[in-house]
Amino acid sequence: MSKSATSDRRLLSRAGVMAWQLAQAFWVGGLWLLHFVVLPALDRIGLAPLLVEMVAGSLRPLLVAFAGFCTLVQALLLIQAVGATSLWRDLRGQLLLVAIALSAVFLLTRLWAPTALFWLNFSYLLLALCGLILVVQAAPSRAASGRAR
Repeated sequence: MSKSATSDRRLLSRAGVMAWQLAQAFWVGGLWLLHFVVLPALDRIGLAPLLVEMVAGSLRPLLVAFAGFCTLVQALLLIQAVGATSLWRDLRGQLLLVAIALSAVFLLTRLWAPTALFWLNFSYLLLALCGLILVVQAAPSRAASGRAR
């Protein structure tokens, strides 16, 4: 194997780790920022509570759908790093699968039962908690998993 092929493989591994971290920062940071910074700030500056709820009602589904997309990207990167069979045994894979399921539950609940505010808030906050637990896990890399080809 030539030296350039080895360095290309390392760049791919670094690119995968960077894509993992970028996707994670977008969806986890976005969920936490919206719920704990933006909406309380809108409430604090004196906007009407109904207006704050309208903003939350329009931004949360978009952010949860984006989180679902980002978790799918992260799951594909994890499959590339550790393999598809190890996805169920890896804590990161389990958290990603739960996050994908919670995104789907949130969006389906919003579609079929939009007045079920408890389940919408519960799935949103549980999704944010899964993201927070995922943040403290190490990013996957081919070299660390022993699957470098």
